[in-house]
Amino acid sequence: MIDLYFSPTPNGLKIRLFLEETGLAHRIVPMRLSAGDQFAPAFVAISPNSKMPAIVDHAPADGGEPLAVFESGAILWYLAEKTGRLLPAGRDRLGVMQWLFWQMAGLGPMAGQAGYFRVYASEPVPFAVERYTRELRRLYGVLDRRLAGRDHIVGDAYSIADIACYPWVVPHRGHGQDLAEFPALARWFAMVAERPATRRAYDGVEDVYAQRGTPVAAAPAA
Repeated sequence: MIDLYFSPTPNGLKIRLFLEETGLAHRIVPMRLSAGDQFAPAFVAISPNSKMPAIVDHAPADGGEPLAVFESGAILWYLAEKTGRLLPAGRDRLGVMQWLFWQMAGLGPMAGQAGYFRVYASEPVPFAVERYTRELRRLYGVLDRRLAGRDHIVGDAYSIADIACYPWVVPHRGHGQDLAEFPALARWFAMVAERPATRRAYDGVEDVYAQRGTPVAAAPAA
């Protein structure tokens, strides 16, 4: 049994997607970020950076005590290794690692900053809006070029590389991006959205940007 400490953010939804795809037995532990659940000592013992998601595996492969794992990329890698699912062999395995790290280091942080300054900042910061919107557009271009002529980010099968990236593309409108500019990315995005596991993972998930009203205008294209 896996305990998933979860809030429906892009990083949280990565793990929900994996669990829905594999059917791995799990229990959702809701995290109320606005209430500060992430700072509770019991959660900090699991996730030292006070960030969600985190998991506790009550049946680790080594047969030892329950194992806590934090950081969404590390969780995906751990669960893929544990189950032998959504992680290819050979050179494609290294490819998945590279694109997983790309998402963790680039796509996620830049999308998060674009979303914050476009929607959640208490006052307008035009330089930040332009800087992060432009950089996110560049990263969409990187992914679009990668997906040209491909159904998946790495190899011939859906993998944790696809799972890691998809939730950060879901809020593209709020992040100031137009998928019409990225045809290969748009095709891949539509394909992932139609997967039954994706539909289950996103069932009832609200658009946090729509709740905040109309985002600020997009920065002009570079």
